Amino acid sequence: MEIKFKNFFREELSIDQIQEAMDRGEITSKELVMYYLNRIANLDQTGPQINSMLEINAEAIFIAEALDNERNLKGARGPLHGIPVVLKDNIETKDSMHTSAGTLALENHLAFQDAFLVKKLREAGAVMLGKANMTELANGMSSEMWAGYSARGGQTLNPYGDPTLFVGGSSSGPAVVVAANFSVLAVGTETDASILSPAIQNSVVGIKPTVGLISRNGIIPFTYSQDTAGPFARTVKDAAILLGALGGTDDHGIATNKSEGNSQQNYTKDLDSKGLNNARIGIFNDAPKGYYDSGEYDVQLFQNAIQVLTEQGATIIENINIPSFHRDWKWDVPLYELKHSLDNYLSKLPSHMPVHSISELIQFNRKIGEKALKYGQDKLERRESYSNTLRDSEYLNAKLEDLYFSQEQGIDYALKKYDLDAIVFPSYIGSTISAKAGYPSIAVPAGYMDNGRPFGMTFAGTAFSEGNLIKFAFAFEQATKHRIAPKL
Repeated sequence: MEIKFKNFFREELSIDQIQEAMDRGEITSKELVMYYLNRIANLDQTGPQINSMLEINAEAIFIAEALDNERNLKGARGPLHGIPVVLKDNIETKDSMHTSAGTLALENHLAFQDAFLVKKLREAGAVMLGKANMTELANGMSSEMWAGYSARGGQTLNPYGDPTLFVGGSSSGPAVVVAANFSVLAVGTETDASILSPAIQNSVVGIKPTVGLISRNGIIPFTYSQDTAGPFARTVKDAAILLGALGGTDDHGIATNKSEGNSQQNYTKDLDSKGLNNARIGIFNDAPKGYYDSGEYDVQLFQNAIQVLTEQGATIIENINIPSFHRDWKWDVPLYELKHSLDNYLSKLPSHMPVHSISELIQFNRKIGEKALKYGQDKLERRESYSNTLRDSEYLNAKLEDLYFSQEQGIDYALKKYDLDAIVFPSYIGSTISAKAGYPSIAVPAGYMDNGRPFGMTFAGTAFSEGNLIKFAFAFEQATKHRIAPKL
């Protein structure tokens, strides 16, 4: 029997449209949740089988009903009241959902508490709809593993027609959930490109904020230096609303202390359709060798985007130089920090869990063979031999070099030299230097290639420049309206 939904329900609904309809009594949060569950059932788990959702919150409908009742009695808490949000599978929730980072070893792991950002979302009235698939261990498992694959969840597909299209990683599931209209919003995490890449590949907005803007407390870690959570949405405004709800200082998240006085609870005040007027935007187009032949770049689409920036009143400085961009970046920091951070996380798991260290995780995977090791675990095995003291000279020097060359000789150097408000990169080629600096970026759709593959670009800036980046991205979005829903 086919379920009939009200005419209001359709793809590409925005937060504003939903809130206005709920305030009028036209729809309820319960009906909204049911609408998305119906799409997940028929398009994600059957039909084209996009396979972006890993787990559904058994309490989602009850939570929505309670929020509907609260709206009727007291009014809405704010713009996220009754809005479904999907979380990446490395973000802890204290409910019926497991937190596994895509591993089979943790498929039965139930967290004792919500991650700090989940607490913030619940306080804002959001409905935790479910957990999304991800590249296993945030791409810390295997050098052969396809982006969007996990042993627990299988392969997530790009919803834009061709199932062989790169889906982006490791927050591929959350990006696809939003792109395919299985939820209004989603939260991913990034160490390097894990938000920006899937946002670009799936034609959605992704914000990778300054490290420390959002607490990492309650997130299965990869690094201490670069990890951050961030929002996915179909519009810049919706992403800005979600970003404002996620931040805040956390006693158990030391990195957040520097955000006090630098973060905002309301980034929507930065939304200005004329925000590019008089802005100085530097264009970086000196991509790494091989990028232009990778299939991810479209020279005409990028030139079109630059033309839009000009037409919107921005002063464009072409072909800027970032001295350290092409340096031979060392990867000692994530190698050492994953060993230390993941070992610490696993050691605190309840005694009944099958693994409590990276070594035990490796042995667990070997015991169940192909089921866990379709692509092997060479990355994990490499990290097993590293020390967990974080005192090794090569690690310490690499950490200091990362900061110096990404900040003083990188992003900040270029901003100062050319007197820029932001830097624009084609696709997500600026992810590494921004990630090592701990600086923010926002990816926005910038058209579609001849084969239907989405293309996008990234606005990047210095620490806590999210407001400016949102302003520029919003102005570009409003001038272009590039995003088109995939034809599922």
